[in-house]
Amino acid sequence: MKESTVKTNINWFPGHMAKARREIGEKLILVDLVIELKDARIPYASTNPMIDDIVGNKPRLILLCKSSLADKEVTQQWISYYKEQGILALDIDSITGYHIKDIYSYATLALKDVFAKRKERQITSKTIKAIILGIPNVGKSTLINALAKRKATVVGDRPGVTKNQTWIKITNDLYLLDTPGILWPKFEDQSVAIRLAMCGAIKDDILDINALVLASIAYIVDLYPKALKDRYRVDIVEDLEQIQQQIGKNRGFLSKGGAVDLERTNRMFLNELRGMKIGAMSYERPDKSL
Repeated sequence: MKESTVKTNINWFPGHMAKARREIGEKLILVDLVIELKDARIPYASTNPMIDDIVGNKPRLILLCKSSLADKEVTQQWISYYKEQGILALDIDSITGYHIKDIYSYATLALKDVFAKRKERQITSKTIKAIILGIPNVGKSTLINALAKRKATVVGDRPGVTKNQTWIKITNDLYLLDTPGILWPKFEDQSVAIRLAMCGAIKDDILDINALVLASIAYIVDLYPKALKDRYRVDIVEDLEQIQQQIGKNRGFLSKGGAVDLERTNRMFLNELRGMKIGAMSYERPDKSL
């Protein structure tokens, strides 16, 4: 992948995340199910490597969020991959409501062994208590509000909004424990950090925006060159900075003297990348990213 030529050094681990990690471990005894949210565009990068250790053997359901922003064909590859691993996965979109109504039935299926044990003990309750886990800005609060059909949590368009753990009653049979998004202390693989930053999971104010834009262009050149060419009327060349210059020039982002205004170009590009203006794209495939 060409982004390896772009120098980045991204790390972000606010104090409340370390606290959340400890508290999540303590809360697991109270829940039946772990619902893990991943960004459908980057299921690998949006998987916290600490989650397996924290969750242990708890039943798990994976929700691939923001599916409307991802390549549908690639998303289905991920769902098939998780199925092969014996893990239930469902692609959802909290904004459009896609598959939101199916979450409870999938949660019930993930807990079939739990319900079988309840039946043996003559317990008829179908109540599910689940904990919601995921990295910052993956869409936890938006999902909970969509399920509850009300503003049950604080929602923000920036990572790090949820800083406390809160129980939310969705229905008489479903209770969710919201938690702060947690990243991990150090990104050993900077390509993971880049993909997280591309999708808005890391605060822009700690990033080298120019390096991030160049790395993002490299991904799109590699995976979706036609989408980049069609959107910005650029020639696909090896020199990433030349493509960046073409984008700014073609949009008319010029400073006095005719030089490309890189700051305006970069902000516009990231906004359009994250807003699906370039197209629905997935930056990871199961056979290449694991």
